[in-house]
Amino acid sequence: MNQPPWMPYAWADTGQHETAGSDTNPRIAVYFRLAGHREITDDETAWCAAFVGACLEQAGVRCSRSLAARSYLTWGIDAGGPQIGAITVLSRGGDPSLGHVGFLVGISGTQVKLLGGNQSDSVSVATFDRSRVIGYRLPAGTVTPPAPAPIWQSIPASSDRGFQAALTLVLGFEGGWSDDPFDPGGATNKGITIADFAREQGVEITAANLGQLKAELRQISDADVARIYLERYWRPARCPDLAPALALFHFDCAVNQGLSGSARMLQEALGVAIDGDLGPLTLAAAHACAQSQTIERYADSRRRRYRNLSTFWRFGRGWLRRVDAVTAAAKALVSVLSVSAPQRSAPPTPPQPKENPPMLPQSSDAPAAVPQQPQADTNAPDKPAKWWGESLTIWGALLTATTTVAPAVFAAFGINISADLLQQLGVQAGSAVQAMVGLIGTVMTIYGRIRATTALQRRLVHLHL
Repeated sequence: MNQPPWMPYAWADTGQHETAGSDTNPRIAVYFRLAGHREITDDETAWCAAFVGACLEQAGVRCSRSLAARSYLTWGIDAGGPQIGAITVLSRGGDPSLGHVGFLVGISGTQVKLLGGNQSDSVSVATFDRSRVIGYRLPAGTVTPPAPAPIWQSIPASSDRGFQAALTLVLGFEGGWSDDPFDPGGATNKGITIADFAREQGVEITAANLGQLKAELRQISDADVARIYLERYWRPARCPDLAPALALFHFDCAVNQGLSGSARMLQEALGVAIDGDLGPLTLAAAHACAQSQTIERYADSRRRRYRNLSTFWRFGRGWLRRVDAVTAAAKALVSVLSVSAPQRSAPPTPPQPKENPPMLPQSSDAPAAVPQQPQADTNAPDKPAKWWGESLTIWGALLTATTTVAPAVFAAFGINISADLLQQLGVQAGSAVQAMVGLIGTVMTIYGRIRATTALQRRLVHLHL
């Protein structure tokens, strides 16, 4: 993947944040130490420059060794313009001694997006006005500056282009050697369990060889670590077939919660059949989904599963922090891609066949165009008009009018249907019939209106008395 060597370290710490109160996030203290300021052990000191320095130092690039953001204006060389991954220095207010610094991950119109520290008290991606940029810098001696393209690009099917960056993020969580007796995975180094390591060696774990396997696992090479993650997690989890942000999140889940469990949680988040097999239907749903929403649902599933584990009491806080961090990184990646992706113009509209114009007389004061009336269905075949006497709607209206309007009309002409007359005719029978006929008429009117598809026409009717 074409990205500066310090960027994987920056992405790996996305989600790290200050600790409320007097406590200190030890990871932020590490930034100060790596940047050359061991004397600072709290997270109250402004640490945007410390974060940039720590990422550079981990990549083998000497930083400015200063905690002033503007110190990077004289560090390295001028990038010659915005470059993805470039160290970007911003002004802060009118004070020439103040500023902010981070890594450029997106640019659009009047805004820039920086991945940096101390942004809302955390390592995150934030948007700033482009007018605040006072410098883009790269390390001195850079032979080929990074190309001005998104550091994360769409991962084509059957490709491992996104693997190295995702692995760097995961290794930031997995850490180094661990042999916690409460860890069901047993001895682990860089996330590789003793069981996985033994399978790679083609041996079974026994009391006789356990000590030797642990010693060898302690010395596992970075190349072997990368190969195991690639062949046992990245590819089997179908990460190359997913969009970048979802692939990042899914890979981390597969490593930490297993291939089968991660597949089922992804399917749950996508709302498809849950069978643990990421087949064509699941992948199609993954490509059609809104990534940020899917990642959020996926994260909720991970949290629920963690809380159901018997060892949650011991490892739960770390697991939940991990989910929060990788969620933030994945959603930040969605945001970066949405800004950095090139805008595609709509395809040209194909020419439409011309119809023969109607032969109408033209006049000098005729309007240039006549607005067309909307039609219900321009593709529907023409239907012959029907006689109004065949209209269910009209007959329904007539029946309703007979039972509701007719008595008032009769009264206007001096025809009074009195209570006595109704009593003579049978009040109960008359009311029941009137109500029934009115109901039928109303139903006929509504139903006829719904099903009406044909225009009415007049027809001459002869009555013979």
